[in-house]
Order: sequence, then structure tokens, then C-alpha cells
Amino acid sequence: MRRITHAIAALGLATAALTAMGTGSAGAADGSWAGCPYGAVCIYPQNQNPASSPSNVYWSYGAHNLSNQYGNHWVLNNQSGGAHAHLCRGSGGADCVYDIAAQNGVYYDLGPINSITLDRP
Repeated sequence: MRRITHAIAALGLATAALTAMGTGSAGAADGSWAGCPYGAVCIYPQNQNPASSPSNVYWSYGAHNLSNQYGNHWVLNNQSGGAHAHLCRGSGGADCVYDIAAQNGVYYDLGPINSITLDRP
């Protein structure tokens, strides 16, 4: 019986963690998601898992160069209207290697990533 209780508790914790991260469809009343404001793309501190408080918030379309971003980070695209974000190896949005659709996120090694782009649909 104790094993079943522990398994149910573990399942509850896993479900709570997934709900906290969500898929972008369930957020705060103001549209924020894991602390990322609606309409923005956010990068979270290295190894912050689950994502809760962004260290970088990007609002404007175009390329944004990154600095001092190493290891695994959550990158959440909380933009509206189908806007995408791309992780790019080169500066200025060159050599993009990962596409993040609106209302999606990725846990990614940003070591080789030198810029992120926010792109209109």
C-alpha cells in the first residue's frame, strides 16, 4: 500500500510540474506563462527547471545577440498571432538551427547559440 501511495504522490508532483510549464494555452489571466509576459520571448537562467523567472525578455521583432548564455536554458515563445522565435548559431540571426512556434518552449543548450530572432508570422 505504501508503494501505491508513493507512486500516486510522484504522479501528482509530475502532473503539477507539467501543468506549471503548460503548453502556453493555460497561463495567468494576463496571459503570462512561467513569468514570461504575453507577447514576449523569454530566456531563463541556466538549469532553472521548471522555468519560473526569466533572465532575458525580448519584445521586438528581429535579431537579438546573446552573451554569456551557456548550458541548458528554457526559451519560451509567448508571442501572439503565430509569431516564431529562432535560435541561431551566428550573430545577427545567421545560421538559425531551431524554430520555436508561438506558445511553445524548448529546453536547449545555448552554448553554441549566439542570437535569437523574433519573427512575424
